[in-house]
Order: sequence, then C-alpha cells, then structure tokens
Amino acid sequence: MTEAVLWALGGTGFTFLMTTLGAALVFLFRRQINTGVQKVLLGFAAGVMIAASVWSLLIPAIEETESAGGVGWIPAAGGFILGIAFLMVLDYLLPHLHPGARKTEGLPSSWKRTTLLVLAVTLHNIPEGMAVGLSFALAAQHGGDPALYASAVALCIGIGIQNFPEGAAISLPLRQEGMSSVKAFFYGSMSGIVEPLFGVLVVLVAGGIQPLMPWLLSFAAGAMMYVVVEELIPGAHLGEHSNTGTLGVMGGFLVMMVLDVALG
Repeated sequence: MTEAVLWALGGTGFTFLMTTLGAALVFLFRRQINTGVQKVLLGFAAGVMIAASVWSLLIPAIEETESAGGVGWIPAAGGFILGIAFLMVLDYLLPHLHPGARKTEGLPSSWKRTTLLVLAVTLHNIPEGMAVGLSFALAAQHGGDPALYASAVALCIGIGIQNFPEGAAISLPLRQEGMSSVKAFFYGSMSGIVEPLFGVLVVLVAGGIQPLMPWLLSFAAGAMMYVVVEELIPGAHLGEHSNTGTLGVMGGFLVMMVLDVALG
C-alpha cells in the first residue's frame, strides 16, 4: 500500500508540476494563446485522454475482471457510466466558467469570474489524477509488475504533456482579466492540485477493497471521456471543419498510444 501511494504521489506530482510549468508562461507572455494554437492543444488533450481511457483504463479493467473469473464488460460498462454520472453531477452543481465563454455553468453563484475560471479547469483535472493514481495502484497490486509500472509511467507522461498547455490556458486568461502575474500563476498552478489529492485518494480506496479496482479504472475512464466530449472537443471547434483541431486529436491519440505500447 505504501509503495503504491508513493508511486501515485510521484506520478501525480509530475502532472501537477507540468501544470505549474505551463502556468509559469504568464511571466513570459501577456496575451492569450492564439486561437489556432489553442484548437490544436485542446484537440491534443482530447486525443491523449481518449487513448488513455482505452489503453490505460478500460482494457486493464476488463483484463482484471476476466483474470478473476468475472465477466469483463460488466464493471467496465458499469464503472464507465458511474464516472460519467459523477462528472455530470459536478458539472451541474459546481459553478464554473470555461475560458472564452460568457455564460457561467453550474448553480447560480456570486463568486468572482476569476474563481469560476479556475474551477472550470480544476473539474477535469480530477479524473486525470484518478487515472494516474489507479494505474500505479494496479501495478502495486500485481507485485510491482514492471510492464504495469511502465504503462502507468506512460500514462503519467501523456497526461503531463497535455497539462503543460492547460496551465497556460488558465493563467493567461486570468492575467487578461486584470490579475497580477504572480496571482495568475498561483491560481493556474493550483488548478492542478486536485490531481495528487484524488490520485492518492483512489489508491487508498483501491488498496483497501481490491475487487473495486476494475470499477474504479472504468470510473476514471468514464469521467475522462465526459470531459473530452463535453469540453475539449467543442473547445477545439471540430464542428466547424477545423483541420487544426482534428489533427490535434489525432496527434494526441497517437502520442498516448505509442507511449503506452512502447513503454508498456
């Protein structure tokens, strides 16, 4: 258990660091990211999360269940649905504002616009932290299987790569809102703190109730896919025949797939 927690803490610590480094771009640039570049980055993040949901979460969940003599698709489908429901509830209840949007989502609130912007990014960092933490927990449950650890590291690298522009995507708009560079950096960085928190939390739950692992893996996959369809793909404007956004998705999927297969 201790080893799994330490690995999860290290992995999610890396993804949090990448968010922080991205947020630090606010000290170098004052303007928001170019729209075309933003489409590519959002598409890339979507591609990474789609591939991670399949290779790093759903397939291991099915294999875990079948190796225990169960029916593979039941926890995979059930956990996937629960993950979607979890994010839908958070999306409905938690007040937040996506960068570039005018209308606040969630319950009515008097919170500042800057707070709402941070919460929007924080929302979809939750399943990312869960995914990384669970991947390391799965490896620990199999006696430190090198292949599973390599797969967890691949997921960690993939999530970290797409977290870098995410940090900038929150700190730069905050700077545009009139916030100082230091505060914009701090809030951009802290939007990723939920990753270590939820990453370690799910490891503790999975370690205490091992049969839950397939359900938790698919739960994280469902939550990630909800973020992809609800936020990232619309943000990449794929419905407007955006070649840049589409190529971003393909590139992200390809990178995550290669990482998982090459390192796993």
